[in-house]
Amino acid sequence: MTDARAIIARIRDGGQPSVDELRWFAMGLASGAVTDAQAGAFAMAVLLKGLSEEGRVALTRGMRDSGKVLEWDLPGPVVDKHSTGGIGDCTSLLLAPALAVCGAYVPMISGRGLGHTGGTLDKLEAIPGFRTGMTEAALRKQMTEVHCAIVAASADLAPADRRLYAIRDVSATVESVDLITASILSKKLAAGLEALVLDVKCGSGAFMKTAAEAEALARSLVKTAQGAGCMTSALITDMSQPLATAAGNALEVIEVMETLTGTSVNAALWDVTVALGGEVLALAGLASDAKDGEGRISQALESGAAAECFGRMVVAQGGPADFVERWPDRLPSAPVMMEVPALDDGFVGRINGEALGLAVVHLGGGRQREGDRVNPSVGLSDLAGIGEETGAGVPLAMVHAVTEDAARAAVAAVQAAYGIVPELPEEPPLVQKRIG
Repeated sequence: MTDARAIIARIRDGGQPSVDELRWFAMGLASGAVTDAQAGAFAMAVLLKGLSEEGRVALTRGMRDSGKVLEWDLPGPVVDKHSTGGIGDCTSLLLAPALAVCGAYVPMISGRGLGHTGGTLDKLEAIPGFRTGMTEAALRKQMTEVHCAIVAASADLAPADRRLYAIRDVSATVESVDLITASILSKKLAAGLEALVLDVKCGSGAFMKTAAEAEALARSLVKTAQGAGCMTSALITDMSQPLATAAGNALEVIEVMETLTGTSVNAALWDVTVALGGEVLALAGLASDAKDGEGRISQALESGAAAECFGRMVVAQGGPADFVERWPDRLPSAPVMMEVPALDDGFVGRINGEALGLAVVHLGGGRQREGDRVNPSVGLSDLAGIGEETGAGVPLAMVHAVTEDAARAAVAAVQAAYGIVPELPEEPPLVQKRIG
């Protein structure tokens, strides 16, 4: 008979459980056969001693299979993208409709803000009426009619992950690459994907601060997803500065709509979206290679077809029917706006992305504890990027706040997050490496 204690002891002592034992443990997390104490001990043992590649695949598959696994009968491939989180990272809102226009079906299961990073669901819920909770029947109908949806994971998808994630959060085991891998992929693969592209962020605004950490996670994710039967590649992308020039839910939706409608295209946001889309179209067989795929995604964005598809997704999920035409009138705005003046002359040499993210959280744009309400209108806009010339008193950003006191606190936090240097620095490349 399989015993949780024996599995924990084997990992603790440097051994590896069998595939069947790891599957049993994942099922036990979902059923309650594994206690909270055992789950915490398991997480700590994995953090300290690690799992083999085979073990990671077994745990991921077991967690995926601990609940419902969707199966599809659609005339095109089912694909998705996952980002490890950053500041001003709103590519999902551009990519899902662009992929749908290119012949893919995109049941994008997304998350809320975590720590200093923003959440795709929170951004979409800045749109009045937009619903991120959806029944399976409604999701299937939307896939047939719109070809894309961006939704929260339902309670019956990867319940083992929901249980282990909560325990990792309170047991100082969040940083385990093995457990991060199983957590991300169990939810994504439960959506019944044929192809997946991973955007692994690297830099001051990411969870993985160094290139070595980002590459280790990217390789773990790609190998494990491939081992579990899903065509997967990863791009390591820069998060040493915000991807958009805004950070905050409604403010990022504004930047997405400007890019979708061509009124003011953010080149960095466009380039990362196109690179990710090209990868997944090639993986899914909808493009001959990534370069061909990039051209198709660019065309979907340039032609306005992706904007039209985004509008249909908004309507299908409860938002305004005229959102694409009237988005400036439909999004909430904060009552207090305050410029952030630079303190020195020179060039923007470095940006503490995590500090900017926390400034948004403290304004009310994220959660300091589970259950906090998010204010969609607050945040930062017009953020200066690395390499921009500035001078004392020149604005580095605009704060959007509820009160003047909150705005002044954010101004000080943003000033502290910017490093001004005398010489023009080299701007880091957006896409640093491809793994796959």
